[in-house]
Amino acid sequence: MKKNMLNLLFLVFLGVGLQAQEIKWMTMNEALEAQEKKPKKIFLDAYTTWCGPCKMLDRNTFSNKDVASFINKHYYPVKFNAEGTEKIEYKERIFENPGYDPNRRGRNSQHDFARAIKITAYPSLVFFDEKGELIGPIPGYRTPHQLELFLKLFLEEDYKKITTPEAFKEYSNNFENEFEVAN
Repeated sequence: MKKNMLNLLFLVFLGVGLQAQEIKWMTMNEALEAQEKKPKKIFLDAYTTWCGPCKMLDRNTFSNKDVASFINKHYYPVKFNAEGTEKIEYKERIFENPGYDPNRRGRNSQHDFARAIKITAYPSLVFFDEKGELIGPIPGYRTPHQLELFLKLFLEEDYKKITTPEAFKEYSNNFENEFEVAN
């Protein structure tokens, strides 16, 4: 009986620990509302249901405890289906997906908000400042270390100092990763 109770407690603590390492995703509307109360940058994952690299990003990068912890602490994290039906109110405008076909398998119509924020590939990682202004999208899959560079680049506003590809290369070469990555 005592052993069973200890096992149960271990599983509960393990579950709490795992849960604490997950990104607390929200909608874009929720993030914009949260910004009004407490200004913080927004990190948006623009994905589609059919996108293989999007699923890899969830499995390999967003599941990393350091990535999840950093995003939860410093950003409002948004999960956005760029071919979905969510209604988004942004900059006094309503964005929808009027071309969405619920019977369609695979690719669907692109959401108007995805077009507005210049999504050209999936996945795309999009950054917004504390006032909800678009900073820009980063297209493509990223490992935890690759994403760490961008998360810190935008958080610390170093991107404002980088004006050439050479300057970004220098920044990237001098960047020291701190996130742990499992082998």
